[in-house]
Amino acid sequence: MPKAPAGTIYRGREGMWSWVAHRVTGIGIFFFLLVHVLDTALVRVSPEAYNEVIATYKTTIVGLMEAALVGAIIFHAFNGVRIILVDFWGKGPRYQRQMLAGVGVLWLVLMVPFLIRHLSHVFGG
Repeated sequence: MPKAPAGTIYRGREGMWSWVAHRVTGIGIFFFLLVHVLDTALVRVSPEAYNEVIATYKTTIVGLMEAALVGAIIFHAFNGVRIILVDFWGKGPRYQRQMLAGVGVLWLVLMVPFLIRHLSHVFGG
């Protein structure tokens, strides 16, 4: 009798993990935009309340969340271009792994300088 596979979870490779990361970053960006629209709309209701809400955003935790947001946007954008290439370029599926590596390299090249500058401001630089 053949041996049963270990576990029932699909153990995809780069394609599965990039799919998951693309969905997670998309949901995170959506919720940021929702909160952003709501807090900006608050200025029409009460400018004082708007100023209080904006003042709460000047914390270390929110600064770290801003860094995560920028990372999510950069990954989501570059991975979206990769998905377009996989879907519409005849050789796209063949080079999927290399393109994902390129997304990672571009993400690092953009995130490292941003994090250095942004986190210096977040932590009082």
